[in-house]
Amino acid sequence: MAGVTRSPAGRFAPSPSADLHIGNLRTAVLAWLFARSTGRRFLVRIDDLDDRTHTHIADRQLEDLAAIGVTWDEPPEWQSQHPQRYDSVIAELKERGLLYECYCSRRDIQQAPRAPHAPQGAYPGTCRQLTEAERRQRRDETGRPPALRLRTDAIAYTVHDVLHGDYMGIVDDFVVRRGDGVAAYNLAVVVDDVAQGIDQVVRGDDLLPSSPRQAYLARLLGYPEPTYAHVALVLNEDGARLAKRDGAVTLAEIGVERAVEQISASLGWPASSLDEMLAQFDPAQLPKHPWVYTLTG
Repeated sequence: MAGVTRSPAGRFAPSPSADLHIGNLRTAVLAWLFARSTGRRFLVRIDDLDDRTHTHIADRQLEDLAAIGVTWDEPPEWQSQHPQRYDSVIAELKERGLLYECYCSRRDIQQAPRAPHAPQGAYPGTCRQLTEAERRQRRDETGRPPALRLRTDAIAYTVHDVLHGDYMGIVDDFVVRRGDGVAAYNLAVVVDDVAQGIDQVVRGDDLLPSSPRQAYLARLLGYPEPTYAHVALVLNEDGARLAKRDGAVTLAEIGVERAVEQISASLGWPASSLDEMLAQFDPAQLPKHPWVYTLTG
């Protein structure tokens, strides 16, 4: 695939479904610090395959990133502009006999019987062995196009994370193309990272459980596995993930100077700019626990 010989890069890849809050901005800063401290390019990608994403929100996200000092080395890419990337990989997987049609709804999956040893949350394999006649019957019954799932040969896969060490997670028959024909996140992110030369993935630790699936797919496609670093989240005072509903948490509400000060203080390196943070950056000293955000910072 084009991009595998490009110089190494890190990235921040927001979904443009809502304005970035202080937690998102903190993760972006950390991704930037990891990349710059290791001599990598830094890229921003707009992960806009979700139906709930909006162009005007993405524009505000880019403005906010630039305002706090996050710089990128190439124009931001938009996932929605590269369907041919995903179609090509899906065609390859299909040719290798590694995909099958799935007609299950979320309710079907939740209510399906499971083997006693099946990992919690794993797809139970309902459609894995359907005959052509059974597939036709399911098409007629559901009246909707099927998703495509990857036929895996493992139930778990281990990745190494800079902050968490070795992490073993579920690798079930996960979806690679949704029923509406759009590439699923776990496929799109792997394909895009390779196409852009991204070999360092820094993101919130709520996404750590998805890494084994993505690393497994990368191996299956002959791609190099990236370096992972899943950073601690920002929580509200109730211990839940920070969200817009928690009050004044966006850059427009906090202000650029105050936001940078809050982020740097939360990392343990008081600074007034990202360049000052970079001069002190040491991944080994990053906080292990979530940052509980209050409106007073």
